[in-house]
Parts: sequence; structure tokens; C-alpha cells
Amino acid sequence: MKNPFDLTGKVAVITGSSRGIGRASAELLASLGARVVVSSRKADACQAVVDGIKANGGDAHVIPCNISRRDEVEGLIDGTVKHYGPIDILVCNAAVNPYYGPLLDIADEAFDKIMGSNVKSNIWLCAKAIPAMAERGKGSVVIISSIGGLRGSTVIGAYGISKAADFALCRSLAGEWGPKGVRVNCIAPGLVKTDFAKALWEDGANLKRRTATTPLRRIGEPHEIAGAVAYLGSDSSTFMTGQTIVIDGGVTTASV
Repeated sequence: MKNPFDLTGKVAVITGSSRGIGRASAELLASLGARVVVSSRKADACQAVVDGIKANGGDAHVIPCNISRRDEVEGLIDGTVKHYGPIDILVCNAAVNPYYGPLLDIADEAFDKIMGSNVKSNIWLCAKAIPAMAERGKGSVVIISSIGGLRGSTVIGAYGISKAADFALCRSLAGEWGPKGVRVNCIAPGLVKTDFAKALWEDGANLKRRTATTPLRRIGEPHEIAGAVAYLGSDSSTFMTGQTIVIDGGVTTASV
């Protein structure tokens, strides 16, 4: 029986993959046989990831992209197809959070940036990649959301709104494109030890409070999210679409 997690020959695009969850996902998918496009704003940071993947026998390529710019998003998809061929797996991982504070104090510019980068860019990516997947009758889109979309917050409320929107985006696209064989799913991580979330886990008092109410009594590591990305991109999950996998150490299930 074929290994259902084998990604040999698959082409995967992962935004925000120069570090954190995106990087861990790129490295894991490459180790499973996928040809991976590593993408973020800075080409040199992406190249370091690609070099590591190649050193371990994998196949990877750099295409820089600022997800807030539509022409660069479209160039990422076009460049991937030109270099590797049709895309099998699209991982929408890149996100921003330029504001930390009360929701009603956020400036319009900051709110628009959050919604543009965390929601609209995913629509752009999907609009460019999904139709070609549908023509072939298969493909998997994975949107990295957050448990911030499931819970209220007194300091990252706008970010939570954008991540809740990603849940709805996932469900709607799953309904629209499922008949064509394209699957769309979300992953909602809890607090993970990444540079993106550094403000939350470097604060000793906050980390202590958080882990005290988390059943596993710790925060996550990027590779612990990457496993779910590999699952959703592989043939192991071919009957799953429109869903959100919560990976948070149990924090959203725990009583306070």
C-alpha cells in the first residue's frame, strides 16, 4: 500500500515560509518528497531555507512575495507554475499584526493592513491557484488561521477578526470548489514559539498564565503545526474539506 503521506512529485507553495510555521512546513513537505516554493518578502531569508532543504536532499526554490501586493501574489503563482509546473498544495501562511491594543482605538490604516494581508491576500492566492487545480480535478489549499479567531482578545482583537474571517473563507471556498475536487481547510494554532508571536511568549508573566491554563502546560513548536499541513496536503485527508483543525495544547477546551 502506498504511503498516504508521500508527497513525491507534488508542487507546494508556502507563503511566509522563511521562518516559523511556514519554514517548518516547507522543510517537512520537502522531506516527504514535495517540490517546495519558499516565499516571503526577503529573498535572502528564503534562500537560507532553500539551502537547508537542498542540503538534506530536497527540492526547493525561492520566489519572494509581499502578500499585500496583488501583482507579487500573482507573480508567485505564475512563477511557481513556470518553474515546477501545476500547483498541488497552496499553504496561505503569511500574516501580519501591526497593532496591539484596544480594538476601538485601532487606526483605519492598521485595520486595513491586517484585513488586506490576512484575508484579501488569501483570496488573491486562491483566485490565482484554485481554477488550475479544478481543471485537473484535485488540489489542496491550507489556510493558517489562529485560535484568535475563536476567542475574544483585549489586545489583538483586529487580528482575531481577520482570523475568524479566514474560517468563513475556508468554508465558502470548500463549498464552491469541492465539486471540482479542490479541498480547502484551515489550521488554527494556539500560541506557538515563533518570531511572529514573540511578544506573547517572551513576556514571562504572560507565558506563565498561559501555560497554567493549557492542558499540556506548554506552548507549541512550529514543527507541531507543520504535521497538520502535511496531513492536509497529502492523500491522507482526501475526504476532508471546509474544516478547521485546532492545535493549541488544549487551551480552548480547558476551564479557567
